[in-house]
Amino acid sequence: MHFQKLSVLATLFVRVYAHGYVDNVTVAGTLYTGYQPYTDPYYNPIPDRIIRPVQGNGPIQDVTLIDLQCGGYTAGGISGSSPANLTAGPAAAGSQVSLRWTLWPDSHSGPVITYMARCANDDCTTYMPGTAAVWFKVAEAGRTGTSDVWGDSPLMVAGNSYTYTIPSCLAAGSYIVRHEIIALQTAGEYPGAQFYPSCHQIKITGSGTSTGPASKSPFQVPMQRLTQESLMICTRHRRIRFLGLPFSLARASV
Repeated sequence: MHFQKLSVLATLFVRVYAHGYVDNVTVAGTLYTGYQPYTDPYYNPIPDRIIRPVQGNGPIQDVTLIDLQCGGYTAGGISGSSPANLTAGPAAAGSQVSLRWTLWPDSHSGPVITYMARCANDDCTTYMPGTAAVWFKVAEAGRTGTSDVWGDSPLMVAGNSYTYTIPSCLAAGSYIVRHEIIALQTAGEYPGAQFYPSCHQIKITGSGTSTGPASKSPFQVPMQRLTQESLMICTRHRRIRFLGLPFSLARASV
């Protein structure tokens, strides 16, 4: 009984004081439970998921590590993430995908950005992008004017989700989607902004022919030129002054 009480208290502590991760994803009307970092590793076999493993609800702050791509804990011996054993879909190009995060803390304001990459051999369950330049941006939500409303603000309300649209011109096939929140509350001091990446796998149908923006080259994650210092952002009186979304707003979406 004492152990059960401690477990309940620990669970409540995590829920109240934690940061967050993507709890579930809805694709083509089907709800997929996301990777659960505090329970999934203890199942045998590990549950089928479309989201690649993350090592908890905390941030990635060393932007030179492969952990920045889809999660990981290099400092603890887990370098980067690994493929999920399921791929969601099929979903039509041009349709929407909804992601439900665990309740996001109101102290962690920042942009929400979504990228995609085509999986090699049309198989995301074995695909590891590594440092290859394969990513292109498909959605972003930054600051609303000069207000305190940011892309992640809706996620601070229980029950809300974030929705992105699969580009209608994408070629049919399997894709990995890198979705992240960048929390800025520590951006004014080293090591800077906090990254919360989450990667899910999706099968897309349609008659499109594009596998990325024709006008811009795809890029790698992490980027070689990205440094901790380049992400430090000026703050004054706790009002964030953001100097532009990472990975270049100029990179056209598909």
